[in-house]
Amino acid sequence: MKVITAEQMREFDRRMIEQFVSGDVLMERAGAGLAQAVLRRMRRVGVERFSVLLVAGKGNNGGDACVAARHLKDAGHAVQVLLTGPGEALVGDARTHFDRMVSEGVRWSDVPEDGWLELGVSLAGKFDVIVDGVLGTGVQGAARGVAIEAIDAINVLGKRALVVAIDIPSGLGANDGAVEGRVVRADLTVTMAFPKRGLVQPSAVEFVGDVEVVDIGIPSSFSASVDSNLELITPADLEWFPVKRCRNTHKGSYGHVLLIGGSPGMSGAMVMAARAALRSGAGLVSVLTPASVASIVAGAVPEAMVHAAAQEEDGTLCVKCVEEWGRNLADFDGILIGPGMRVTRATTTLTERVLAGSRSPLVLDADALNACANRMFLIKRARCPVILTPHPGEMGRLFNGSIEAVQKDRLGATRKAAETTRAVVVLKGAGTVITEHEAQLWVNMTGNPGMATGGMGDVLAGFLTGLAAQSFAPLDAARLAVYLHGMAGDLAATRLSESALTATDVIAALPEAFKRLTVRR
Repeated sequence: MKVITAEQMREFDRRMIEQFVSGDVLMERAGAGLAQAVLRRMRRVGVERFSVLLVAGKGNNGGDACVAARHLKDAGHAVQVLLTGPGEALVGDARTHFDRMVSEGVRWSDVPEDGWLELGVSLAGKFDVIVDGVLGTGVQGAARGVAIEAIDAINVLGKRALVVAIDIPSGLGANDGAVEGRVVRADLTVTMAFPKRGLVQPSAVEFVGDVEVVDIGIPSSFSASVDSNLELITPADLEWFPVKRCRNTHKGSYGHVLLIGGSPGMSGAMVMAARAALRSGAGLVSVLTPASVASIVAGAVPEAMVHAAAQEEDGTLCVKCVEEWGRNLADFDGILIGPGMRVTRATTTLTERVLAGSRSPLVLDADALNACANRMFLIKRARCPVILTPHPGEMGRLFNGSIEAVQKDRLGATRKAAETTRAVVVLKGAGTVITEHEAQLWVNMTGNPGMATGGMGDVLAGFLTGLAAQSFAPLDAARLAVYLHGMAGDLAATRLSESALTATDVIAALPEAFKRLTVRR
């Protein structure tokens, strides 16, 4: 789904009102969609009845909040609305929906400008959900006046409640994600029609939470004319999956994956990668890992075919481990090298040989990336599709740069890596960025902070390789893998909490993530 600017969204609104529906109908759609997003989120965590406080400014976001308040009240939940000014300050469509909200008996009040902080303290813990409708995408620069007080109160209340922002967290730059003053820290941002560019910027990560897009009826012909080189991965972008499986089929129909890596003390990396590859739908998974750890991996992943590889004296893979194994790289439909491998002279040369000899999609992860640091020509001259999965530190090492430089411009760093290597690049982290040479940039917003723990990258690498082995285009495989990996993390965190999340939990949730994309078994 295209990521657009606030100005482009305003133009869409103008054209919709001129050609199709009135502004109050658009606002009704937005507010109703917001209410449904809140209901879905609370059901997901098992809460059937809850209380909601909606903080409404005098602009269109305030009007959206008034619509949502009606719908949430109709659904049987306890609802209260606080205005950042007197009700008569609302004008136009926002005033229309405020009046309708009042006529339907929703509790509301305005707050004196100097009363917000005291209010935030007094209401702490009394509401399950706080909805931020203070400032919208039309506001530029830092929050001012009463908006500052309201934002502070929301952040106080948000310490013990779910915070949902309308369109964009109040105070955040809609186009550039700028943080110039007070900004609401949301757990969920419900944005209308299209994600706004500010939501996917690195500076916004700490404020937007999850992102959900509400369909308000903008025709596809409008979006087709929009100039945007940036897209957010949504279920609509993955409608091509799953490909229905034939009844008359067998394990050879879905790809044979080869995973190369592991070393003493790092056997878990191959266990995670192999388990995830098996959950991808691949028909066969083979693992080539040093003899010193092969029995550990085999015992942990009985469905995989684990082969003890020739090794160096320190227990790491030797240069000729593939040749001495006796299998040809051409026998496999997707190959992964790097997890838990360690960087030695032998594994560096091994990585070079695998890059030169592979003809099937090849995923370079972890130490295989480190083995290519400052030698991008190795990747560019490969005769197979290559997918790189660096975290910011690995991306920095690839180009002799720093983590700080990568994080400052994640979109630019990903574009540079793709243009330099001609590979598909997956820059991991909060807001994973994906692209390939001369393609648009894709940003993923599934996932959560609980996934910042050991083994998560190994899970993604194995899962991605398994998908790439099933004849999906490398860029498609990368988008699907990243989205489902993050969704599995969200599903697992809902059940188990972010704090207690492990890579094994994410693997266990992958089947459920698959099912979210299809009604098929």
